[in-house]
Amino acid sequence: MAKTRLYLVRHGKTMFNTIGRAQGWSDTPLTEVGERGIHELGIGLREAGLDFKLARSSDSGRTIQTMGIILEELGLTDQIPYTFDKRIREWCFGSFDGGYDGELFMGVMPRVFNIEHVHQLSYAELAEGLVEVDTAGWAENWEKLSGRIWEGFSAIAEELEAAGGGNALVVSHGMTIGTFVYLINRTRPHGLDNGSVTVVDYEDGKFTVACVGDMSYREAGAKVMEEEVEAR
Repeated sequence: MAKTRLYLVRHGKTMFNTIGRAQGWSDTPLTEVGERGIHELGIGLREAGLDFKLARSSDSGRTIQTMGIILEELGLTDQIPYTFDKRIREWCFGSFDGGYDGELFMGVMPRVFNIEHVHQLSYAELAEGLVEVDTAGWAENWEKLSGRIWEGFSAIAEELEAAGGGNALVVSHGMTIGTFVYLINRTRPHGLDNGSVTVVDYEDGKFTVACVGDMSYREAGAKVMEEEVEAR
């Protein structure tokens, strides 16, 4: 049986990412810069010679758009199984979805907890704080949030392992991927870049983190694209 490995990609840069708005369950499309970054990633993955057995993304438009570009660059469009899974969506920011990052993370949350910076909070504290300030009642408490993220990624790994292992290409979101890493090894990555790759292995019912936020695939793809332009 081949090693069961998940390549977790953060979606490309979107309109809201660019102007500093909390996206959550709301959605905006990739910008031109964002699309280019994912083309770079797709080329980099192709150049690395990686073979993917299945593809999964959240059901958000930005992850679906990102996956489409990667599969195109890999020559895998309609060639491997691909479905959406809402369990690997981003955190829901409730009534703050679509609001400015600074207002929520540098203003409201620090005031609620009387701290200087939101990074002083654990994921659990942040989730419960969002529930407290969300006037719409949409934000998920930590138990529900962490449970659905763990369940979503676990389902992908279990399906892949049952099929004999191999690599899965998974497009999700920055805080969701960060939360999954935390649930595995209790480290908390901050600021995963758009188009970064976090690699997680699965064996005997356990996950291990191989790398977090790897930008080398994008960088390799960018170099190929630059060389193609220069050759014209």
